[in-house]
Amino acid sequence: MTRIDFIIDCALCILFKLTGPLVRCMPKSISLALGRTLGSLVYCFDLKHRAIAYANMKSAFGHRDSPQQLASMTRRFYRTFGENLMEIFFIPLVNKDYLKEYIEIVGRENVDAAFQRGKGVILLAMHEGSWELSNIICAHLAFPFNFFVRDQRYPRLDNILNAYRFQQGCRVIHRGNQLRQLLQVLSRNEAIGITADQGGKKGSLVHFFGREASMSTGAVKMALKSDAAVIPCFYVRLNGPYIRVIFEPPYQLKLSGDKDADVRNNLQGLISRFEKYIDAYSKEYLWSYKIWKYGRDKRALILSDGKAGHLRQSQAVADKLRVCLGERGNTLDVDIVEVKFKNKLAGRALGLGLCLFGRYRCQGCLACLRICLDDEVYAGLISHKYEFIISCGSALAPVNFLLARENLAKSCVIMRPGLMSVRKFDLVIMPCHDRPPRAVNVLNCSGALNLVSDAYLSEQSQKLSQVHGLKQPASGLTLGLFIGGNTKDFRLPAELVAEVTKQLKLAALNTGADILATTSRRTSVAVESLLEAEFKGSPHCKLLVIANKNNIPEAAGGIMGLSDIVIVSPESISMISEAAGSKKYVLVFGAAGLGRRHKRFLEHFAKNNYIYPVDAASLSGVIEKIWKNKPPVCYPDDGSRVKEAVGLLI
Repeated sequence: MTRIDFIIDCALCILFKLTGPLVRCMPKSISLALGRTLGSLVYCFDLKHRAIAYANMKSAFGHRDSPQQLASMTRRFYRTFGENLMEIFFIPLVNKDYLKEYIEIVGRENVDAAFQRGKGVILLAMHEGSWELSNIICAHLAFPFNFFVRDQRYPRLDNILNAYRFQQGCRVIHRGNQLRQLLQVLSRNEAIGITADQGGKKGSLVHFFGREASMSTGAVKMALKSDAAVIPCFYVRLNGPYIRVIFEPPYQLKLSGDKDADVRNNLQGLISRFEKYIDAYSKEYLWSYKIWKYGRDKRALILSDGKAGHLRQSQAVADKLRVCLGERGNTLDVDIVEVKFKNKLAGRALGLGLCLFGRYRCQGCLACLRICLDDEVYAGLISHKYEFIISCGSALAPVNFLLARENLAKSCVIMRPGLMSVRKFDLVIMPCHDRPPRAVNVLNCSGALNLVSDAYLSEQSQKLSQVHGLKQPASGLTLGLFIGGNTKDFRLPAELVAEVTKQLKLAALNTGADILATTSRRTSVAVESLLEAEFKGSPHCKLLVIANKNNIPEAAGGIMGLSDIVIVSPESISMISEAAGSKKYVLVFGAAGLGRRHKRFLEHFAKNNYIYPVDAASLSGVIEKIWKNKPPVCYPDDGSRVKEAVGLLI
């Protein structure tokens, strides 16, 4: 025990001994009112566990309840939790008169019938209701009762609780090497009180409100070994000190001969019974621990701004996240939602307002999102619980921040998050040309993230070859041409593209190369017409894909995979990054009108030999020189660095 734990233990022990007699002297209604007040104070100041409780309720009920309803449920849980804590002081008062006045027993006949079997009874519960008092209640029901407990963090306080239990005739069995002792208890036809939840690392994964959670296997294993009756129990506060104890009929164990499967399947059946009670009496359950921590099924949300390049970058991060989770035995489901603001002003106002918001302030509110987002988009974003939120672009950073706080999820932002501080996010991935700040949660990457990998290129090139009958030329050289188009601040002149096609045809003539070409959605009609005129009937052009006319999904990946040298127009950072990531020679022809940020990107890539900047008029000569000398291919290794950063994130 650390020195701090020792001090806390001593303080709690003294407080408990001083407070107990005072609480027992008060009318129970006043004591429980103080408990509710205590719970409300804990709700206000215990921000971490409050956030966990809310996120857990969202995971269980988010598909039907709004954030405001979930926040109200969380407050009720804390008030009930305060009552349960205060009720611990009532334990010395419990006797037959107390049970007669305050406790309603439902299903007592189920317990009596179970004892008639003569093989012991396992009273199985969850961490819900006033579980300390409920165990004392069971000890007063005229049958031998044993309480299975784990040692608490604070031993002095634990000793006081155990003294209360012993005083009321409750026999305590401590967790440890106790299986033989538990089986002996059952063989004497006695009852054991044990909980089914909080299985930890050693528990079994079963579905709890639709998602995998670790639950304790002890009760089911003992029942399978001893044939003891398993009775699910639930405790509900009716009003003030009045409590209803529900004993369900014994659970009928199902046997298949597979021991592990029997444990898992029967535990699932029992947990399903408890679900209906927790659903009906949600404030009774202990929501403030990480219920789904050990579950294998994880969910990520990608926020899209409608830009294909930004979406591909987010998908690249999600792919690395899926790989990292897979190495840990987890799965990842990814949802993609296109975010639509009600108007441009709403998006800007949201980003400006969130500069001042803290970590937990927005949870359960989301008024900002409700006001600023399209109603249908808002409804889709709040209906699920996610562990990871991923977005690309400054416009989506505020939405990412709010949803990450709402879900208590890890947040990943690609590119500079606008006016918001990078410290508000768990991981910020920024390219070097954006001049990222130095921070432990900021990863510098060379260019735009992408989905290009050896496996991706192989798959796409095979599809393209099969559909269009493409074969490797006799010379062994294939040239891939990627023509973009106009942007907000850039114009791609048809005259420049005409020079590029002239040079490519000359290079193909001199080397015997094949040409595979594609355009983008941004390519102008004039440039499209020029390409069709130049390449139509050319013996060297084996494929021309006009994206606005006959686009095919595998065009970009397939051409990159089949090409030995890739020629790219200069305006698209995403396209150049993908080409460089294909591990091919990449030539970028120059053009006027590029901004400073764009020029920094090209200079960085050229400095590291990821690309070869060339004038359009000298394109043929450079192609022939590269193919003759075959210099080493250099490419950015952003993928492995992103994977490492994401691995630390989880």
